[in-house]
Amino acid sequence: MDPIKIINKYYPEGNELKQILLTHSRSVADKALWIADRHLELSLDKEFLYEAAMLHDIGIFLTDAEGIQCFGDKPYICHGYLGADLVRSEGYPRHALVCERHTGAGLALDEIITLNLPVPHREMIPVSLEEQVICFADKFYSKTRLDKEKTVEKARKSIERYGIEGLQRFDHWCEQFL
Repeated sequence: MDPIKIINKYYPEGNELKQILLTHSRSVADKALWIADRHLELSLDKEFLYEAAMLHDIGIFLTDAEGIQCFGDKPYICHGYLGADLVRSEGYPRHALVCERHTGAGLALDEIITLNLPVPHREMIPVSLEEQVICFADKFYSKTRLDKEKTVEKARKSIERYGIEGLQRFDHWCEQFL
């Protein structure tokens, strides 16, 4: 499976958003692979980590986030499940789960309902270790400051708005993966 080939299908050449997506996704993939190399005892699937990390944000072009050149019609928080739909349609259901479950530190159904988030009402929490590692790695990179890795505290701050459950998952991942 070639994630770049799939990205090229949805993002034209010379597109600024494509460069943002590729740079961000490579950073996330590198961090996920770094975690895999540090934690051989977890027996993580490194090929899958790379592929899914490269595709985790593929749905951003369908959202409205002008600051990163996204001019779609959906709220940005929808990019995960929208990307999952695209990746599923390409025949990669396991990769699609990473897309769907990486927002925040995952979104629990009760948080989705309580916060009235504009996403489908279902559990969207990372389950497999690979899903968890990619979700965790993603929290250290924004699409607005592509050249800078966030500290643990700044990464933690970025998920606070999604509730206490997400913070608890993130804190657990810090202990498990760092």
